Amino acid sequence: MGKETGFLELDRRERDYLDPAERLTNYREFIVEPPESELAAQASRCMNCGIPYCHNGCPVNNIIPDWNHLVYEGDWKNALHVLHSTNNFPEFTGRICPAPCEAACTLNITDQPVTIKSIEAAIIDRGWKEGWVKPEPAAKETGKSVAVIGSGPAGLACAQQLARAGHAVTVFEKNDRIGGLLRYGIPDFKMEKHLINRRAVQMEAEGVTFKTSAEVGVEVSFKALQENFDAVVLSGGAEEARALDIPGAEMDGVRLAMEFLTQQNKRNAGDDEVRAAPRGTLTATDKHVIVIGGGDTGSDCVGTSNRQGAKSVTQLEIMPKPPEHEDKALTWPDWPLKLRTSSSHEEGVERDWSVLTKRVIGDGEIMTGLECVKIEWKDGQIQEIEGSEFTLPADLILLAMGFTGPKKRGLLDKAGVELTQRGNVEANKDDYATSEPGVYACGDMRRGQSLVVWAIREGRQCARSVDTALMGVSDLPR
Repeated sequence: MGKETGFLELDRRERDYLDPAERLTNYREFIVEPPESELAAQASRCMNCGIPYCHNGCPVNNIIPDWNHLVYEGDWKNALHVLHSTNNFPEFTGRICPAPCEAACTLNITDQPVTIKSIEAAIIDRGWKEGWVKPEPAAKETGKSVAVIGSGPAGLACAQQLARAGHAVTVFEKNDRIGGLLRYGIPDFKMEKHLINRRAVQMEAEGVTFKTSAEVGVEVSFKALQENFDAVVLSGGAEEARALDIPGAEMDGVRLAMEFLTQQNKRNAGDDEVRAAPRGTLTATDKHVIVIGGGDTGSDCVGTSNRQGAKSVTQLEIMPKPPEHEDKALTWPDWPLKLRTSSSHEEGVERDWSVLTKRVIGDGEIMTGLECVKIEWKDGQIQEIEGSEFTLPADLILLAMGFTGPKKRGLLDKAGVELTQRGNVEANKDDYATSEPGVYACGDMRRGQSLVVWAIREGRQCARSVDTALMGVSDLPR
């Protein structure tokens, strides 16, 4: 424990942001990194609890008190070593994870939690800056080969672990660049893509081969992978977006959030408009934008719409407005339901809750508005409030209502693996094996839509199971 009285003497202080007027002019990250002394002070607030609930709150079980202590002591290199022992990509989680570890922090019972996420990001950023992050190739090759399908966080974590165990790993990615939704679903202002690129370079030096624009089940035969590799891992994510089933939703102005976000990320990467927008250019410029869905994806649509110069942005949520503060006595150490205002919300948006969409207004081609009604939830059922109907002007409606599971056409149709009732790939979390011999599944494709930190955890655990199946024993951590 670095400082016994740190949590008594110091208040929580988060990272600062650039002013919205400045950050809305570009798509770069806008976090102002605190000085090393401030980070050490925040790390000193960690109480080194007898039972560190932050471990359980973190899906990858980060050893948080240890690296907090090391940061307080100024031993950043060993802090990085401890951090990497449980998390392959802390630069991803340190930026886009909602930090369930902080909700589980013991200090959060009566005070504000330790700034775990900020310290995590600072450790890995310092590691890259100092040149401490290097390839870790296996000491010897096993002669076994593994195909990993999908290059999101689950696939990348699984591939890196298997390569470090000595297996020949090939990652197949349907898109033109690796990263999955990290690449094309997360806006650059939340996570710049050079972070993915430098990890790819590291992994290639460790022996991982990446094949992009190679959709398994379409351009690449799944059967051929089974025949040519000793094991196959399905880590393709959960990309089947929930549709809006109301009259008029077929009009061109109603689009999926991922289509909108992907186009802007492709533009940021330097792609021309034709390549970035095969269905036509999609922007919020000078438009009344409505985002349906109150989660992180909806927030990302808000931030992107404001950067594109939307005339107005409104975000609608069907659920009731959460309380501003949770009842910690009832919720701790679990993730609480409470009102969350993101940096994108702070940049400008009208938010409304308990709203049911009824009809998209237009002439069948050009959309002009959206009819809505306020609702009440009674015994888990929706009841419309009489006389509460209203209409919003709308030139662009973005659907950010979550995902129903992995896409079936292509890969899963050809793989022949059993699916759960919810449509995910059937595989338990003990060995991650599917109904097909030698085929494994992890990440959102197995568990459904979830967090990047859960994907990394499942990728790591799946790698250990594959390694054990191939070699009879595994030294990889679970």
